Amino acid sequence: MPNTSPQKQIAPYGSWASNISADLLTAGNVRLSEARLFDGKAYWLESRPAEKGRSVLVEYDLDSEKPAPRDLIPAPLGARTKAHEYGGGVYTVGNGYVYFVLAADQRIYRIAPGSDIPEPVTPAGPWHFADLQLDQRRNRLICVQEEESESGCEAVARLIAIALDRKQGEEFGRITVLAEGADFYSNPALSPDGLQLSFLQWHHPDMPWDATKLMLAELDETGAVAKARHIAGGNGESIFQPQWSPSGQLYYISDKSNWWNIYLAGSDQPLWDLDAEFATPQWVFGMSTYGFLDDARIFCTFTRSGRWQLALLDLNTGQPRLLEHSGCDFESIHCTGDRALFISSGTADFPSVVMYQADSNRFTTIASSSAAPVETSWFSRAQTIDFEHEHRLVHAFYYPPCNPTYTAPAGEKPPLIVFGHGGPTGATSAGLNLKVQYWTSRGFAILDVNYSGSTGYGRKYRDRLQGQWGILDVEDVCAGAEYLVQQGLADPARLLIKGGSAGGYTVLAALTFHDTFSAGASHYGIGDLTTLARDTHKFESRYLDKLVGPWPEAESVYRARSPINHIEQLDCPVIFFQGMEDKVVPPDQAETMVVALRNRGIPVAYITFEDEGHGFRGADSIKLALEGELEFYSRIFGFPLPTPGPGIKIDNLREVC
Repeated sequence: MPNTSPQKQIAPYGSWASNISADLLTAGNVRLSEARLFDGKAYWLESRPAEKGRSVLVEYDLDSEKPAPRDLIPAPLGARTKAHEYGGGVYTVGNGYVYFVLAADQRIYRIAPGSDIPEPVTPAGPWHFADLQLDQRRNRLICVQEEESESGCEAVARLIAIALDRKQGEEFGRITVLAEGADFYSNPALSPDGLQLSFLQWHHPDMPWDATKLMLAELDETGAVAKARHIAGGNGESIFQPQWSPSGQLYYISDKSNWWNIYLAGSDQPLWDLDAEFATPQWVFGMSTYGFLDDARIFCTFTRSGRWQLALLDLNTGQPRLLEHSGCDFESIHCTGDRALFISSGTADFPSVVMYQADSNRFTTIASSSAAPVETSWFSRAQTIDFEHEHRLVHAFYYPPCNPTYTAPAGEKPPLIVFGHGGPTGATSAGLNLKVQYWTSRGFAILDVNYSGSTGYGRKYRDRLQGQWGILDVEDVCAGAEYLVQQGLADPARLLIKGGSAGGYTVLAALTFHDTFSAGASHYGIGDLTTLARDTHKFESRYLDKLVGPWPEAESVYRARSPINHIEQLDCPVIFFQGMEDKVVPPDQAETMVVALRNRGIPVAYITFEDEGHGFRGADSIKLALEGELEFYSRIFGFPLPTPGPGIKIDNLREVC
């Protein structure tokens, strides 16, 4: 039969016109998080770039004849907490109210169904709240409180209860401290009878993926803590998501076997002994990877080789059953009764809120992050790539250029952008990400590297980066680019690297200490480790003690690994993107690097966003960051764009003709 498919246009890599525009990433998309089930209704948060990143709580009545999502927080209000700067665990539902942290003033409010006027629960003050849980027995909220200091000292963390009664003798909003003295708290969870409270705590310099202690407190009839004891974790063991079964048994996830597996409290054997991770690093509050459908069944997700799967675990037989679903990335699992709610994305599926009905073994998508579907022919699918460097195996995802209407001239190799994820204790996944597809649909190849220190490959892989940040992660991204060149999949003269936050540090270190890449993009990245050690928020203030060395004893190591101290070695173009309200990586990190490169005559661009913090939420910011970076590469390497860029300023650039 004759070939009736339209002939593709021939154009250089990087110059292809694409249906995946910056506007598509903003006006038509939202970020989904914190899916929950309460009383037959599904809830989740939507961060909307088109509304300047406003985070909106959405309700969906699963039992309605004509269910439809509805916003619970009137515009322009949003729900977001600044606890740990990264937030999370921002709402809960019960007793006829929705309780949430208001982004504008960081107070807890409650709002009744049908009302447009939230009622404050906590007074104004220097507090952030997270991990909201309702104590039904005593009509109070239990949550984490973070109190900011005015004296320059560290914030103080506590586990507290907030009274909700207005009865005689009760003071609405009265706060009772349940636990204090540790540097950090998270995951308060009440037993079904309300007589026991489990929670996590940890101390500097540990991060929650290094070592956390699982505490179990006995509560008296008034809700006061009678006694508390340490029952698991600590000493190099990370505990994740303690949770009670419906009958009152306590479960948790531990990495004591090298892998984050699920355990019943009091047992040394995991429920399912698997070389896989049932947890992920606790960067935000409220994270969940498993839940109870009933006393006999756990609905859970786990990851192997960078791809997540769903499973049912029968607690009576100990037998697991894998569930068939098109997704490869799952998060925010919450279960009640026979239902499980979660957020899923696949290699060609937008992130969506999905419900699982156990009695029928059926999945139903109830909300999508995208309001503007894209033909799947535009999507480049993640290919798992493993390569060796210095006798260590490194993992990554490779995305080839993909555009149904364009092809490159014969013999041309595509420019390659290597992505370095943030954290650095984090991971990238194979789930659909339009920020990847924006580039592949224009003719770029992408290598998204889970460098040494990434999660999802066991504790030993994660611990590789201890004392080696700025060395192993940098070697791994360089080795990944060189591996693709050897495979004939990338143009060796157009190797690029980009990353945000800790990934931005990897970018700047790779450009400074190696000569693999021709240009790079740093999004709110780190140029001076000594400044970061001295000037960052409490949650990460001792993070570098393990990644680099104890501060200030290891100051010489910090200086040796800081790109700003070796600026004479950085001789390729760089573009910087920076939020001016960033408290995690303050703007002076970028500005110091930019000034140094300007003075040395290196092509450099600096794009700032006045109202953005650590990460960009507003539509205009996201659009400018994408289009500005594309324009930067086109002008550096001299390939044409189908439409003009935003006209960014690049200092010291002699345009390529």
